[in-house]
Amino acid sequence: SGEFRGVWISFQDIGEKRYTKKQFENFINKTFDNCKKNGFNAVIVHVRPFADALYPSSYFPWSRYVSGKAGKHPGFDPLSYAVSAAHKRGLAFHAWINPYRIASNTTNVYKLPKKSIARKWAVSKKASKRRNVLKWDGKLYFNPASKDVQNLVCNGVREIVRDYAVDGIHFDDYFYPNLGAKYKKVFDYKEYKAYAKRCKKKHKKKVSIVTWRRNNVSNMLKRVRTIVHRLDNNCVFGISPAGNIRNLYAKNNYYADVKKWMRSSKYIDYICPQIYWGFKHPYAKFDRVTNRWMNAAKSKKVKVYIGIAVYRAGHNIGAGSAERREWRSDANILKKQVQYARKKGCDGFAFFDYQDLKSKKSAKAVKQLKKVLKY
Repeated sequence: SGEFRGVWISFQDIGEKRYTKKQFENFINKTFDNCKKNGFNAVIVHVRPFADALYPSSYFPWSRYVSGKAGKHPGFDPLSYAVSAAHKRGLAFHAWINPYRIASNTTNVYKLPKKSIARKWAVSKKASKRRNVLKWDGKLYFNPASKDVQNLVCNGVREIVRDYAVDGIHFDDYFYPNLGAKYKKVFDYKEYKAYAKRCKKKHKKKVSIVTWRRNNVSNMLKRVRTIVHRLDNNCVFGISPAGNIRNLYAKNNYYADVKKWMRSSKYIDYICPQIYWGFKHPYAKFDRVTNRWMNAAKSKKVKVYIGIAVYRAGHNIGAGSAERREWRSDANILKKQVQYARKKGCDGFAFFDYQDLKSKKSAKAVKQLKKVLKY
């Protein structure tokens, strides 16, 4: 209840190192103490960044972002401690998952742990299993059109909600990658052709490949939300999509039907668009983009949180000189964004990310931000 004030704690915050149990507990204690002290009431913690897990999983290998080496057991359960530590401080704990991302810097499946389901599928003798893993733009993805993949995502969510007292499951904006100008004939096009063939055989009208891809994502989300609420009706499921609604409806990218998700209570409980621009952006001004999201929120059952870019504060970053100057020099920018979104009736905020809340460059803006977060 009340305003959501969350902090994203990414795999980069956790770091690629081998933690002892004591070292990890100290890291969590310090991190969560800072979050609580500075006015936040929720933490959004990466638990599955790359088809891996920061907990003992039946479906995914251990993450290198806790054991120092992919597939290696650290000797303790990081998620169990993190959830209890959050609750001890009155912080809600949202488990952050990337559902389709396998690897962002390689397409060599043999670099994945031997027990990785992605590796097993990719080297399978069955062509249908190999199609569960797709290579694109130097990266590896699970195929969103695959029933096996959808089952895997759902099973992974199920074990988290079943085994841990998490308050939420959180997906970010990694859905379909940008498929470029030839989007109609690449990536999961083979599965679309099979779908079109089935439609023809059954004398059913097929949908376009764009609609079909959006349906792949939406159907997966619908299943995930159902699982979450069947296991724990107090647990919520949310999405943090990219901030520009128009980009989300591009024909070659994302395939995130956010307007559909916000019109119903069947897909998500909250949406948290990443509105990472200033008031002086040339075409995606913070106020205008926030207005679009608030106007698109048709269902009162779907809450709207605003994702805010702490990482830009104090930095010479942005589109055009006016926005760069705003981020670099306006110590009140984060505070003003919170105040504006509150006036528009948003239900809360998430801030990206934890390490930037501590940086020297963003310190002045964060100091002003804290004044409107503490109650």
